[in-house]
Parts: sequence; structure tokens; C-alpha cells
Amino acid sequence: EEALGTVTIHLSVLTTVARLTSLATPGVARMSDEWRLNVGECWVTRDGAVTIDLYVVAEPDANLLHLGQALQKEVRRAIEEMVGVEVMGVNVFIQDVDFPLLRSE
Repeated sequence: EEALGTVTIHLSVLTTVARLTSLATPGVARMSDEWRLNVGECWVTRDGAVTIDLYVVAEPDANLLHLGQALQKEVRRAIEEMVGVEVMGVNVFIQDVDFPLLRSE
């Protein structure tokens, strides 16, 4: 085969794919503030593969175990299909549940 050069995928692309996939997953209210603080530290490359740490806030009616498993599956699929990078693991940290504020009457 003829060498055509290199393809470099910036860390921000992986971050964007993981974030948008997480937000599109039913049961996720939003990304946790922890996500913004650790965005540069949440990806570890080893042998060309990545491990992803997700920090999310769940909707109040979400089954947290099922939500975590769905996030693992969907983020792995999105990264592998869209970016072409092997995902070794997706660690999900559900930081909070987004309960509406109780109103005093």
C-alpha cells in the first residue's frame, strides 16, 4: 500500500463524541461539573486504545444501574464507530440525581 501520511484525532474530538453521546442517552440530565474539571485527565491511551471516565447527573426517574450500563454501551459504540479508536473501558460516575427544587407554597 502507498503511504498517504498520518491521521491525528485530537483529544477534544473524543471528548465531544463522548459528551454528546452521553447527553443523548435517556436518563442523563446533564454532565457533572466534575466533567469540566477532569476533561484533560479522563482519557488514558494505552496500546492505541482509550479508557473513558464519564461524570453525569441522572434524571430523577432513571434506573441508575441501567443508565450506567447504557452509557458504557453507547459511548463505546460511538467512539469505536465514529472515531475508529478501540475503547478499553468506560467508567461511569453518577455524581448526582437532578431532582426539581421543592416549592414552598
